[in-house]
Amino acid sequence: IMGRSHLAPEAFNCSAPDTGNMEVLARYATPAQQTRWLAPLLDGKIRSAFAMTEPDVASSDATNIQSSIVRNGDDYVLNGVKSFVSNGPLADVFLTYAVTDRTAGYLGLSAFAVPADLAGITVGPSLAKMGLHGCAAARVEFSGCRVPARYRLGHEGQGSAIFQGSMGWERACLPAIYLGVLDDQLRRCAAHARQRRQFGRDIADFQAISHKLAIMKQRLESARLLLYRACWLLDDGSEDPAVPAALSKVAVSEAAVANGLDAIQIFGAGGYLTETGIEQQLRDAIPSAIFSGTTQIQREMIAREVLG
Repeated sequence: IMGRSHLAPEAFNCSAPDTGNMEVLARYATPAQQTRWLAPLLDGKIRSAFAMTEPDVASSDATNIQSSIVRNGDDYVLNGVKSFVSNGPLADVFLTYAVTDRTAGYLGLSAFAVPADLAGITVGPSLAKMGLHGCAAARVEFSGCRVPARYRLGHEGQGSAIFQGSMGWERACLPAIYLGVLDDQLRRCAAHARQRRQFGRDIADFQAISHKLAIMKQRLESARLLLYRACWLLDDGSEDPAVPAALSKVAVSEAAVANGLDAIQIFGAGGYLTETGIEQQLRDAIPSAIFSGTTQIQREMIAREVLG
């Protein structure tokens, strides 16, 4: 991902749910489940969706999930509504979280791989979004959907742990998409500043522009180092990567939004035109502060560590 700097997030962000779901399947799926879903996902033969967020419950508030799934013989019966399901209109399988025991709190959530062709699943139309148009999202409703027990991921009640583990990985790695965009954006801004002339000079000669470019570079490299550190800790396994991942996600998302605004200023009116693609980079950057846990959720995690 970090080497695909010539692409905007919308060009390949639709693969982000697949990538996160692969991590879950690699860690928690049985060999039979991996054969059915992980191998085809790796080969690009099927698509998956992540179904956690609900109309009145954010994905970060996992203990208040309203969707329920009740054991009934060899099946579970799933009922509930999921919102903002990335890849929803395209998915062959939904990785879904629902409550198996309402009295168990954190231990009452379970995870399931739910094939999209099961009866009782209604996928709404693609949601019209500000950006990330390459990643279709939709509302998905499960109504009396019978899910074979063999499709449960991990043990009953392990859903919260599975979800938190996948989020730690996603928050560290998914923002890497934006590093390539920020690299490309900075190169384009520097080239434009050298070519665009005002008042008889290249605009790069004006300190207001050159310092803006320097700040954009500083944001990019600071975010890159924090993201690399978070990913290194994920691989190393010597300490909990949750807070380093939160730090990197905040840094990358804030850099993406701030640099997007600066890029439009550098390009002037041309930056506001869709034909340049500069305005698209800002539209695609806005959701980075929302998905996989908002910036405020990340700061809350960071503050808890600082305060002990």
